[in-house]
Amino acid sequence: MNRLGKQSVLLVGILFHVVYLWSIFDIYFITPLVHGMKHYESTDVAPAQRLFLIVGDGLRADKCLEPKSKTSSNRIGDEYVAPFLRSKILNEGTFGVSHTRMPTESRPGHVAIIAGFYEDVSAVTKGWKENPVDFDSVFNQSRHTWSFGSPDILPMFAMGASDPDRVEMFMYGHDFEDFTKDSRELDTFVFDHVEELFKNASSNPKLEAALRQDKIVFFLHLLGIDTAGHASRPYSEQYLANIEHVDNGVRRLQELVDNFYGHDGRTAWLFTADHGMSDWGSHGDGHPDNTRTPIIAWGAGIAKPVHTSTGHDAFSIPWNLESVRRVDVKQADIASLMSFLIGLNYPANSVGELPLEYIDAVPKVKSKAIISNALEIIEQYKVKEEQTKSRQLQFKPFPGIENTSSTLDSLVSQLNELHTSGEYDKAIALSEELIELGLAGLRYLQTYNWLFLRSLVTVGFVGWICYALTSFLDFYILPNKIPPSGGSQIMMVSIAIAVAIFAMFYFQHSSLMHYAYAVFPIFFWQTVVEYRKSLYNGLRLLLWNITPTKKNTPFKLTLEVIGFLALMEAIVTGYFHREVFSIIYGLISIWPLIQSYSVCAKNPLLVASWFLSCWIMSSFTLLPVVKVESITQIMFGGILMVLVSVFSIFWLVRRSATAGGKYALSSYTTVLLGLQLGLIVLSMIVTYSSICSLQEGLGLPFGNRVVGWAIIALSVSLPFFHRRQLEHDYRVRLLLLFETFAPTFVILTISYEGMFYVSFYVNLVLWVDLERKIYDDRRISTSVSITPKRETRSVTAAKKKSLEEAKSEERPLELADIRIAMFFFFLTQIAFFGTGNIASISSFSLDSVYRLLPVFDPFLMTALLIYKILVPFAVISADLGLLTQRLRVKPSSLFTMVLSISDILTLNFFYLVLDEGSWLDIGMSISHYCIASLLCVFVIALEYFSEVLVAGVILDE
Repeated sequence: MNRLGKQSVLLVGILFHVVYLWSIFDIYFITPLVHGMKHYESTDVAPAQRLFLIVGDGLRADKCLEPKSKTSSNRIGDEYVAPFLRSKILNEGTFGVSHTRMPTESRPGHVAIIAGFYEDVSAVTKGWKENPVDFDSVFNQSRHTWSFGSPDILPMFAMGASDPDRVEMFMYGHDFEDFTKDSRELDTFVFDHVEELFKNASSNPKLEAALRQDKIVFFLHLLGIDTAGHASRPYSEQYLANIEHVDNGVRRLQELVDNFYGHDGRTAWLFTADHGMSDWGSHGDGHPDNTRTPIIAWGAGIAKPVHTSTGHDAFSIPWNLESVRRVDVKQADIASLMSFLIGLNYPANSVGELPLEYIDAVPKVKSKAIISNALEIIEQYKVKEEQTKSRQLQFKPFPGIENTSSTLDSLVSQLNELHTSGEYDKAIALSEELIELGLAGLRYLQTYNWLFLRSLVTVGFVGWICYALTSFLDFYILPNKIPPSGGSQIMMVSIAIAVAIFAMFYFQHSSLMHYAYAVFPIFFWQTVVEYRKSLYNGLRLLLWNITPTKKNTPFKLTLEVIGFLALMEAIVTGYFHREVFSIIYGLISIWPLIQSYSVCAKNPLLVASWFLSCWIMSSFTLLPVVKVESITQIMFGGILMVLVSVFSIFWLVRRSATAGGKYALSSYTTVLLGLQLGLIVLSMIVTYSSICSLQEGLGLPFGNRVVGWAIIALSVSLPFFHRRQLEHDYRVRLLLLFETFAPTFVILTISYEGMFYVSFYVNLVLWVDLERKIYDDRRISTSVSITPKRETRSVTAAKKKSLEEAKSEERPLELADIRIAMFFFFLTQIAFFGTGNIASISSFSLDSVYRLLPVFDPFLMTALLIYKILVPFAVISADLGLLTQRLRVKPSSLFTMVLSISDILTLNFFYLVLDEGSWLDIGMSISHYCIASLLCVFVIALEYFSEVLVAGVILDE
């Protein structure tokens, strides 16, 4: 196999990026789970006999506690949305903000609350499976748990219990999670079934006895708030009404429970949320709206309100709760609190710290509880240290503990002595230090192999860039192939390095992915070293020859390199500040004036249209990421699509009638274009009807759903009929492509996305025309510059000859073509970020998806959103394919040029990945790396896609 061949490079590129995409999860976010620890009991005497854990899925802290006047100007009645929960804060319990971690999804949030540990980020892909990892939990330690709610959450804790009968489930069906219905029905189901459970106890002695045991848990998973937030957003009347519904349900539930147990005062209540909700109705990233959830605790064992303003900041001051102390916790701390309240063992994998401010107990009890908490965490450290030590050739202990075993043992002994001697405050302080030390030690062990793995991945990315560049130069730049040299010696060195690395991985019991991380850089660098002459000669030929007749200068080359690096770094900055893309578009708008003034003079209308188009495009990256559903903007975008289609069809038909020949437009193609236009109009009608029905709370009519799916299926299918009778005019092909995806940008749009699609299409069409004319002008100028002045009569002949050669001959790539590749690379970023910030997971809005999928289906909904995101790439891939043909360069050469430079972006983001600090920053850094890494795969896919889209196209001169 030719290692530098086109097919080889593309295949290796896909495999490399898919494998290395996972590297940040293996490096930064490996699972914290260890097994084999012994358990520690939280307390000798439990303050509560039973615990009610109520989780309002998707509930933001501010929306739960702030006044109605701040939440919604249309609210009437009580002053606050949740008056009952508020009364518990002011009179009976302790409250605060529970800070969650990214990813702010249901599974990781519930695992943190109930098991006390934070899963690795990759576990979000398993969010709807039954307990795919083996972990301990509060439910597993309880005597019995009754759980009520969603089939997406309950099974993973029930199936994971050591006793299959320990956790009982009362669930509704998946079809119950209908976004077009009243979301309060989901929570009504839960409250009704809890009430039914207690009523059945009167006629069921066995159930009666079970309900009166100690160490029991009632788990209520309330999905209605999350559903309302997705469907209507967290500032909507529906979201707030669901919070009120939950508040009333909790009030009625406490009355029922108190009456059943005779007001014995042995019930503990804990109300919280798994994650919050962004203003645009999504979650997943680390935005504060997603990570700040309420925690309200009252009942047996819970401290009464402390009347002080401690803990409040600008976030909670609007809630008018400054009269009582606010006590914030980490989400994993909740598991430790629940364990203490009903006297359970701490979950073996918990990293939560018992929040003593929530506990109503004497210092002796608090001291005993926090000591057990510290011992449980230290136990995890000891087990993990032994596991890590057994897998290292040479182990370096945690620097925080010089002699690990003796130091820990002495600290534990000192801890017990302080507790025994009654110095509880000192014992508590030392326990907190020991917890901090244990967590730091766990952190050290979890990042133990970071340096080597990060270095390996870096060498892999740099190797890929050099490998792709060498292939590009060898295939598209060098006129003659240069054979590899030093093959056998280089092969022996590569084998020796591979054996050494693989032996180390084998001894460390590393995963198979680690072997893959090593294979790629060895292969890349072996190939690059063997073909080093091709790399050197190709770079010299490319960088120093601007055109076949014009040489580069060191000064100009330096400016070009600086400009290239500046653009790449500007694109990196654009991921954080979308306004940078607007600035770049502003600079690109005047590019024709700099590139070729003669072309501008000859084509003033084209250049003016390009200038206007660029400035219109620059406005989209200045618009807010948070979009509110606007039927006016959706319909306006649809009208623009219709107008562009009608104008283009009319122009093509008219040109066909007057010019004929190669411009002749067949009636078959005209009918297809008309059918596509009709589908655009029909999609507008159906979308308008669906939005009105959903906004009025009438649900999604079945007919609208069927017609919506049919429109998308037909619009994508019609181009295949066009292949029976291909039109060779590229304008016809681009128009057909535009109309193919236009219905998608009507049905799956909530705001200005349709207008972006139209503007993006026009901008790309103008780009193709400008590049064609600039290329022709450059060819003519080159032919004239090499013609002697005295042979002026041959100038015209030279022009014709130059154009004829341009039509028929493939030419080698030149340094000037890098600009076209960079334009394409920039436009791919605009395709991603023009309608929002997809670097943020929660930027996705599900409003449009409800017009096709009213029932919750996470994978199909995600597929539709991704399909919508990828639509602009179809148009841009066709454009680059057309330019490849028109500029007479080898097929795929411009794509390959982009391929060889795109991972400069990936390397930037690899070193910008964070695993500490703000969870907003952590989440964004992960998203940035994934997008940049997958961009290479997109480019490869687009290369093949463009060949299909532009097959048979002829560009007129």
